[in-house]
Amino acid sequence: MQAAGAGIRVPLKLFALLPRLLPASRNFANAATVSTEEPETATPPPSPPSATCSMKMRGWQLHSYGGIDELQLSNKLKWPQIRSSDECLVRVRTTAVNPIDIAMLGGYGSTLLNQLRCQANDDIEFPLTLGREFCGELVQKGMGVCDKQLPLGTRVWGVVPIPNPNGAHAEYVVVPSSCLAPAPKELDDGEATSVLYAGLTAWSGLYLTGGLGGPCGATTSEGGGAHKRVLVLGGSGSVGSLAIQILKSQRAQVLATCSEDAVEMVRCLADYVVDYTKPDANEQLCTYAPYDIVLDCAGQGGQHASDLPYDFRQYITFNSPLLANIDKSGLCLGSLQNFSDLVQTNVRAVTQRGGLVKWGYFFPAAHGIEFLQRLVERRKLIPLIDSSFDFNDMPKAFERLKCGHMRGKIVVKV
Repeated sequence: MQAAGAGIRVPLKLFALLPRLLPASRNFANAATVSTEEPETATPPPSPPSATCSMKMRGWQLHSYGGIDELQLSNKLKWPQIRSSDECLVRVRTTAVNPIDIAMLGGYGSTLLNQLRCQANDDIEFPLTLGREFCGELVQKGMGVCDKQLPLGTRVWGVVPIPNPNGAHAEYVVVPSSCLAPAPKELDDGEATSVLYAGLTAWSGLYLTGGLGGPCGATTSEGGGAHKRVLVLGGSGSVGSLAIQILKSQRAQVLATCSEDAVEMVRCLADYVVDYTKPDANEQLCTYAPYDIVLDCAGQGGQHASDLPYDFRQYITFNSPLLANIDKSGLCLGSLQNFSDLVQTNVRAVTQRGGLVKWGYFFPAAHGIEFLQRLVERRKLIPLIDSSFDFNDMPKAFERLKCGHMRGKIVVKV
């Protein structure tokens, strides 16, 4: 049954468009004011926080790891502060709930992330605000942020680096300027907040981990991968659906797997779709082997690679044991366990399937954001939205994600 307060959005737009395809003592904020001699048609930038009467905001926080009931809404949170000349303060309009939020809610990655916070002189673990992506309005920026690229008042989209304890599940968020950009006018706020986290995950898996476009693909926004054959496992999810569109925009041959109820949707994206629940699914996939890349967006993990009945050159999974091993055994022993796991997995994969197993990851690269922005502007990339929730119903959004079998992203309107 649909959760109260949620509106399921059927991605009809997709089918129409595809064919056209904590606080610090120093404040570095820019204190420049707007001239009163500007033409009447000019839109003045929003007032900086120092000019407002209230410095409080709403936000969802955790004070301990656990289940969804640990999420607490507060109306009296302090605005996050700009602490570096390259940071920006954004008023959040929409945000999203991602699998990493569910994982971090339960303490996933806390050992390594706390180490990173200590190095940044920010060693307080709680309270923690989740949320990795957003669309909103730029209201303040550090003095090192270029006025021409990001003027105040710009509608922006962006991502929050994983170590940052102040995420986007709040009315305001501070991120480095490299993690945001002007939002494409082709997308509304809900669609814009549905692209970057999943899109950068898919992009980094293909171009940074997989080297799909060679050195240029990894270091620039040029992409690449024409005529490569790629199998996407889990093509109906947020990462999988964007990975397919990225690959198709680069003229790669794309095959995808999904469940029966998502076949028609994924068929509009990929060249060939296989229902993985059918008895002959592997037999169909063997017909097109070998694959240049098998991109695991279904969470099967690297251990599954050697069990596949078809050959591949690279198997890239986003379900690596890297942070889980460190959480379990500590930084030193966990790192050794990661090395051992990767070596053993690759020995089996090379011996049985002739290819390597690699771990994919989310990486907030500015040229990755530029790459995705170009695809959106060319109508080559359109996000799928599974459902949307009001800000006060954030726990219901987490419940929807926990149920699984997503058909796109979960959006929260702030």
